[in-house]
Amino acid sequence: MSLVLGIVAIVAVAVLLFAFVIPAVTSLIAPGSEQAVEAGLEVEVNIPDGASGDQIAQILSESHVIDDPKVYYSTVRSMQADMLIKPGDYRFTTYQDPESVVQQLIDGPNIAGVTLTIQEGLTVDQTAARVEETYGIPAADFLAQAKASNYVDEYPFLEGAYNDSLEGYLYPKTYSLGENPTADEIIRAMLDQFQIETADLGLSEGANGLTSQELVTLASLIERETAQADERPLVASVIYNRLKEGMPLQIDAAIVYARGGGSDTVTYDDLEIDSPYNVYKNTGLTPGPICSPSVSSIEAALHPADTSYLYYVLSPDSDGHHNFSESYDEFLKNREAYESSLS
Repeated sequence: MSLVLGIVAIVAVAVLLFAFVIPAVTSLIAPGSEQAVEAGLEVEVNIPDGASGDQIAQILSESHVIDDPKVYYSTVRSMQADMLIKPGDYRFTTYQDPESVVQQLIDGPNIAGVTLTIQEGLTVDQTAARVEETYGIPAADFLAQAKASNYVDEYPFLEGAYNDSLEGYLYPKTYSLGENPTADEIIRAMLDQFQIETADLGLSEGANGLTSQELVTLASLIERETAQADERPLVASVIYNRLKEGMPLQIDAAIVYARGGGSDTVTYDDLEIDSPYNVYKNTGLTPGPICSPSVSSIEAALHPADTSYLYYVLSPDSDGHHNFSESYDEFLKNREAYESSLS
């Protein structure tokens, strides 16, 4: 009887070893041997400008270009390619040799395609028009897709976006997205780029008493007020000082946004528009961004200059810069100087 029980025990142990231990050992010996995707399939990937090593490895892994990120990292180090990888569109094959992947990333994009250029300061509507011009995707279709609720689960910085809009978050840049990207792919590329550009700024934590979304809104106002990166912190200081004093911001670009765009000069009738974006009639920031700001404007919103300025007007030198002032009387003198330069 004891002999029978002993045999049964040995068999039970063998079964347990087979069921649990052997598969575990096998997985350690041959990681990734059970690939869900067939090797040798052609895939296209986009490496965003400014992407970190981890982000690049994730992109390549999710596209099954590489099997093991650790091997990829080791190859990058052995080829001293850390600072040589170029952004853009690439065509690879699934589970490609890591050395050939890294070499291609060093050589640069191997897909020659159409590029989409989104300038700093464009609105979502203007971006949709540019997408239609470049790829033929109807602007209405792009706008229908460009809703914060479609992306907030993957991009938490969109939580609470005003009017469910992506205004302010479609990062301005030149994109290479292949020949026929979808509206969704274009939007994701822009949101990815926003995430990359702002990753090290601490934007999500808020600053200066403002939430992250209020900071993007403020940055959009700065973007439209000056094209000069060196004076954006000064413009930011004026906006902060006016907010502190409870003064209306009186930014014409917000009025243009409220009236639906256009290049005509802001009129007195425009100043009577009933809109939360009318910062002549309302105090405080606009309820949401009025365009897509550059990282320079976002940095200015986070780190304004320390001034007592409340006013600014274009310089009579016609170089795109402004003259800043603390008092209204000084502002009037600066404005008179600018107007005289036009005659």
